[in-house]
This record gives sequence, structure tokens and C-alpha cells, in this order.
Amino acid sequence: MKSLTPAQAITSRMSVRAFTNEVVSKEVILKLLDISARAPSGTNTQPWKAYVVEGNALKELCEKVCAAYDSIALNPELAKEYQPAYDYYPTKWFSPYIDRRRENGWGLYGLLGITKGDKEKMHAQHRKNFQAFGAPVSIFFTLDKKLGRGSMLDYGMFLQNMMVAARGEGLDTCPQAAWNDFAKIILPAIGAKENEMLVCGMALGYADKSEIVNSFHTSRVSAEEFTTWVK
Repeated sequence: MKSLTPAQAITSRMSVRAFTNEVVSKEVILKLLDISARAPSGTNTQPWKAYVVEGNALKELCEKVCAAYDSIALNPELAKEYQPAYDYYPTKWFSPYIDRRRENGWGLYGLLGITKGDKEKMHAQHRKNFQAFGAPVSIFFTLDKKLGRGSMLDYGMFLQNMMVAARGEGLDTCPQAAWNDFAKIILPAIGAKENEMLVCGMALGYADKSEIVNSFHTSRVSAEEFTTWVK
């Protein structure tokens, strides 16, 4: 494989939603995590903690979370039992963020032939989150609950390092906040302690390029639009 420049690794990164079952070695995963740990953090606190889940352990965890997700579809009241440790999204959406969210969602669903109101197909597509999109590796990242908000900023840089480093190794990822709702199932299964909260999960593996879902690429607002020059 031809090596990528840093810019190529960053710009080719995307959320992959279909993976092959090709194994990712422990050595490569550790290499990616070591690279990621070079991320800056306030006073070098290094707040990240990673749980790598593979094989039967991943299969069993996916089955448990899928069962919970399906039960909520049948009885929405059960959603109250599954709450994330923090609000990833705003409690009330507003422009321009809601517009970008809709463009992203309907762009993906349109590609997959899922129309508005088709709840069964929407459920099935979202459910793939909890199958790690078929990836052979899912990594769950936790944070000590007592740490401050700044540690989440540190964590974002760590996760970005992970995704870009994966591209450098010819791998792909999908960062997933979707897992957060089911932290009460995930944290005990991975052996996390009481003081830990789930930040997100991340599917890791080799993209299945034959799947149409992986042809979906999101747009970005140009720097000219979000930048203000102060002189």
C-alpha cells in the first residue's frame, strides 16, 4: 500500500458503515493506540482508556445491545432505562446545525433507498451500529466521571489521532456515539469500573468497498464561511 501524507489521511477519513471480516492484528491496534496517545491533553492528564472487543466477546455484546434496541422499538417506554452519561446532541435543534443533520441523514437514507416514514428500514439501518457495521474490532472509550469538561476536548484529539492513524495503516473507522445509550449493558461487559463513563465506541477494520453505503461522503462548510479575520 502506498503511504498517505498527513493531509491525505485526514481528508480520506470517513465514517465507514460496512466492513470486511479481515482480521486486524493486535500489534496494529496497539500501534494505533500508541500513536493516538501522543494527542495533547491538559497538563498531560491523558484521560483516555480503551477497551478492545473482538471475536465472541464482540458477537455477544452486539447481540445484547441489539436485543435492547429491538425491545425499545416494540415498547418506546423502555428507552427511559437506557440513558447516556452526557448529552452528545443539543436537547433542541436549531439552524444551521439541524439543516446539516437533515442533509446528512436523508443523504445517507436516500442512497440506501430508505424513504421518509419507512420506520422498519430506518430501524434496520440504525441497528447496524450495534453490530459494529460488521467490523472485526470495536473499541470502547471511557473517561473517569470526576474529570472536567476539558478532558472531553482532550479525548476528541485522541480519537481524531486514532482515526487518522488508522487511515495511514490502510484501515477505516466509524466513531459511534450511538452506543452511549446502552452504556449500562456495555460497561459491565467490558469490565469498566464504577467511576468510568462511556465516551463512545469505534468500529475498526477494512472497508467493504463493494457496499454502496461506503460511497456516501458528507460535505463540509468551507473555511471562508466559518472563519472571521480580526485585525
